Amino acid sequence: MTGKTHILGGIAASLAVAHTANENPLIMVGAGIAGALLPDICHSGSLIGKKFPILSRIINLIFGHRTFTHSLLFLVLASFLIDRFFPNDVLKYGLLTGMVSHYILDMATKRGIKLFFPLSLTVRFPLTIRTGSKIENLIFSILTLISFYFGYESLSWFGVGF
Repeated sequence: MTGKTHILGGIAASLAVAHTANENPLIMVGAGIAGALLPDICHSGSLIGKKFPILSRIINLIFGHRTFTHSLLFLVLASFLIDRFFPNDVLKYGLLTGMVSHYILDMATKRGIKLFFPLSLTVRFPLTIRTGSKIENLIFSILTLISFYFGYESLSWFGVGF
């Protein structure tokens, strides 16, 4: 998936969680976007990889792309580190929600992900799409609609009327 689709996936997922859990949607969305971009730190051409090129190259050299940073192990490690250094549940749930949305979107591609790293098992959906395809654009559009719906619902819950 492209970076813009991952960002929108993080927004849609974090708004849905914010609405369901009655949490602050602004913190959830900010953290959701960061979480949606974080797994691609292993790819120097990604949005986050371009911001941290040395770290991106090191991670890619050690693990490769869509392995450790796309795994449940990384998700658990991120959760532990957030608890240790930023003990804020809304921030934590937003980041983890964004990361999970990234994993789900990448599982919809032919390359899939190494969800159970260090095992070499590739996890992907039975039907996959090509990155940048018309189907990805359709997914982007659907995520946009979901974001508008849950954004409206979440902001209404917090007293921001339209």
